[in-house]
Amino acid sequence: MAPTSKTSSFLIFPWGLLSIVLVLVLNISLNDVWFNKNWSWIALVLIIPAAILENFKVGYSTMRIMFLKVLFSLLSFLVAGMAIGSALTGYHIEKFQKITGVKAIRLPWYVILALGILLLIQVAQLFSMLKAVKREFMQLDPDQ
Repeated sequence: MAPTSKTSSFLIFPWGLLSIVLVLVLNISLNDVWFNKNWSWIALVLIIPAAILENFKVGYSTMRIMFLKVLFSLLSFLVAGMAIGSALTGYHIEKFQKITGVKAIRLPWYVILALGILLLIQVAQLFSMLKAVKREFMQLDPDQ
């Protein structure tokens, strides 16, 4: 039986992006009082598994996995940036323009902290991917 070259779906799945989306969805959908009391547990349950599962991907340097790592990291930054931008816009409209009743995302400090940590995990994954790419190119270099 010949070995298959199909990439595992575990390596392709965007664990960090899923955690970012879940943090934002839980913040938007749950009651503020309940979320305020339990934010540390929610962040713990979403951040630590995302970090561990993303860390398992380190060292896999197939082009498909690397391309998807970059794509999902960029999507993570896009989603987090849009949420933080919407929260800052809502804050600016209420605070400085004195307009009330505007619908905007409200992100407490702990949600912004959780998003920041998840984005730092994505940055660490990108640097580990670059290291793997460098190692792969160094193996192909005949001068080395």
